[in-house]
Amino acid sequence: METNQSFHGKTVLVTGASSGIGLATARAFGERGAHVLAHYNHRQAEARDVIGHIQAAGGQGEILQADLSSMAGIRHLAETAARSPIDILVNNAGWLIRRTRTLDFSEELWEQVVTLNLSSAFFLAKAVLPGMLERKSGVIVNVSSIAGRNGGGLGAGVYAAAKAGLSALTKNLAREFAPQGIRVNAVSPGTIDTEYHKTFSTAQMLDGVRAATPMGRLGTSEEIADVILFLAGDEARFVQGQVIEVNGGFLMV
Repeated sequence: METNQSFHGKTVLVTGASSGIGLATARAFGERGAHVLAHYNHRQAEARDVIGHIQAAGGQGEILQADLSSMAGIRHLAETAARSPIDILVNNAGWLIRRTRTLDFSEELWEQVVTLNLSSAFFLAKAVLPGMLERKSGVIVNVSSIAGRNGGGLGAGVYAAAKAGLSALTKNLAREFAPQGIRVNAVSPGTIDTEYHKTFSTAQMLDGVRAATPMGRLGTSEEIADVILFLAGDEARFVQGQVIEVNGGFLMV
């Protein structure tokens, strides 16, 4: 059992914490003493399991529900976040929704994809920043994607554009708020062995990624969570405005 209490006394909001990278991240923060606010949309039972794991490790936490693919859901979570002393915000929630070629892409789907993958991160940051400014400290870690650099696969163009926007937003927020003691960085996962790729990628596609990756495998959620915790911790105190690529060498920049 992890006994490192490096985040003791910190309140951490992790969006999309009921599966994949978000789940691993929420658990890791909780194991290290943080009070974790675990956001979910549909998977309430899984979110409760995350908090149960945290409590079993001696930590604390609670679950928060919101549909971040709608502005109403974002406003709901933002209002809740604004009432809490959020020390660390991890904007992890994101989803392709469905692979759709350009000529079939509707205005409604555009709104959903961009709102979930980009707007939610901006408005949640906006909600927690006043408290961080008051305390003259705080950390925001955004979860971008390799798709934001390479454009994504077929049918993922808008998702890729939103993630590229998130990477750019990360740098802009870092530039604006660094003088006030707030750090903003991002992690950009490659192909990670999560439900996302079980849903949107074929076995043939994943075999192709493994073959093109120098390390010869997909990443794990825990490996991304480790980088998120590094960026949130004191070890990264002079890291600002960076988008850290974590992809086993598939893309080297």
